[in-house]
Amino acid sequence: MIPILLLLLFCAPGAVYATDPALQYLFNGNDEYKTGNLDQAIVDYTRAIDINPNLAKAYDNRGVAYAKEGSMRRAIDDFTMAIADNPDDAEAYNNRGHAYAEQGNMAQALFDYTHAIEHNAFYVKAYNNRGLIYYLLKKYDKAWEDVHTIKAVGGDVDPYFLQDLKKASGRDQ
Repeated sequence: MIPILLLLLFCAPGAVYATDPALQYLFNGNDEYKTGNLDQAIVDYTRAIDINPNLAKAYDNRGVAYAKEGSMRRAIDDFTMAIADNPDDAEAYNNRGHAYAEQGNMAQALFDYTHAIEHNAFYVKAYNNRGLIYYLLKKYDKAWEDVHTIKAVGGDVDPYFLQDLKKASGRDQ
């Protein structure tokens, strides 16, 4: 009896994922995205969403595919849906911030990068992105704050960005 119970405990989670069609389409979409087949990835993510409209990761991943295609409005819509389904998703906030930055909406990008950081204080990518926006807005003290935080949490700052920030701000730290 005990070996069967252990078998169920160890096999059940994998079995759920293997039989969940929405997750299967999500995983297929991820595979298509990795091979550069964005159109098919978007189709697969859409199928996952059709099956499970609350699958935040499918919206987030489809948004990334749309952004890679250059469809920022669609990407922003999907990131917004991912955030609605999972309000603590730092990655979706970061991704939406990137899409807003690509559109030139720096205020909304800053808002989203800050929310990403609020949901994950160790999210180096969001600090990097927010620091870059501050740099572009010539808010060098704020950019330096993010650089120091990145280093404090053990992350790496792009050396070219750091060189440009030093030059533009007239300081080394």
